[in-house]
Amino acid sequence: MSDTLSAAVEIARDLIRCPSVTPVEGGALAFLDKLLTARGFTVERPVFSDEDTPDVENLFATIGSGAPHFVFAGHTDVVPAGQETEWQHGPFEGEISEGVLFGRGAVDMKGGIASFAAAALAFLDNHGDDFTGTISFLITGDEEGPAVNGTSKLLQWADEQGYKFDACIVGEPTNPDQLGDAIKVGRRGSLSGIVTVKGTQGHAAYPHLADNPIPGLMKLMTALDAVIFDDGNDRFQPTNLEIVTFDVGNTAFNVIPARAEARFNVRFNDEWSLDSLKLKIQEILGSAATEDLKWDIAFRRDGSDSFLTRDEVLIKALSEAVEAETGRCPELSTGGGTSDARFIKNYCPVVEFGLVGQTMHKIDECTPVKDLDELAAIYGRFLESYFASKPKG
Repeated sequence: MSDTLSAAVEIARDLIRCPSVTPVEGGALAFLDKLLTARGFTVERPVFSDEDTPDVENLFATIGSGAPHFVFAGHTDVVPAGQETEWQHGPFEGEISEGVLFGRGAVDMKGGIASFAAAALAFLDNHGDDFTGTISFLITGDEEGPAVNGTSKLLQWADEQGYKFDACIVGEPTNPDQLGDAIKVGRRGSLSGIVTVKGTQGHAAYPHLADNPIPGLMKLMTALDAVIFDDGNDRFQPTNLEIVTFDVGNTAFNVIPARAEARFNVRFNDEWSLDSLKLKIQEILGSAATEDLKWDIAFRRDGSDSFLTRDEVLIKALSEAVEAETGRCPELSTGGGTSDARFIKNYCPVVEFGLVGQTMHKIDECTPVKDLDELAAIYGRFLESYFASKPKG
């Protein structure tokens, strides 16, 4: 590593310099492969495919043997930079200015990967042959995209290889304002759908010869928008439904369209399951529809249930590490959107903790270098505590 940059900062800078916009690998996984292989990790890079989605390369690296088996999960893919000329510092240059590291992925989430890599390598250097257990990296290139050929399939692949995980941290940027604000111990579920109403196309001057689908769709979506699903609880925020598009594909002023569709997304708490929520939505639409209305609904296949992690050893070790390094007692949060933790929860207890997320996906995405070092210190303290507290395999 450089004489002037810490391990975490140098790794983050080098990862940012890899233009790994989903689904392009961009050299980011190759960089991690080289870094971890040099320290003794066994690294594999499976590529997964699926219909109508691009092939995606992933990385699984592991060292040690037996329990406890801790896995760090994340993604090296990033969203597009947008207008690169609007960036104060190039999105893939990894420039450091006045103590701040700039670049796409600085917080979401190459910085988190870099901090954990630095912490894990330091942990192994400190323990050497005294280390009992397993540390793994589960890194995808498909979190910001369709999320079809990434973490979900990588977990299934690892399970088929015989790997069993005891706990996981996802390094997403979980802190709203400052490092140490929050650990995510659960997530609301997500369900998206498309409501379509069919009519009969015709001339706007002769409505009796046509059947306009728009008023019917407006009635259906007004009924959905008016529903209060629940009031939330002590674990989760209230369920909310948002209408995100309303489309007819019609640019003419004198044509009544043949069909109209609206798209919606629901973020729901643990008072609902995917199945019960689908039934509720169908009931609402059915009650609002008139007998002659030709409508249907299609739910997207990428829905996910809510979850809440209750692993006391995992949460306690991370919470105490955060407080020791930052002086702040982190909130145990379930707010926000979804992440790949929705897949990981089916294999082991999972929590999320990473950098401050204020600049993620923005022009001039950035993080203070001190946050990278502080996050590495948190991860390192966590590893010491977690492996000291878990029974050995």
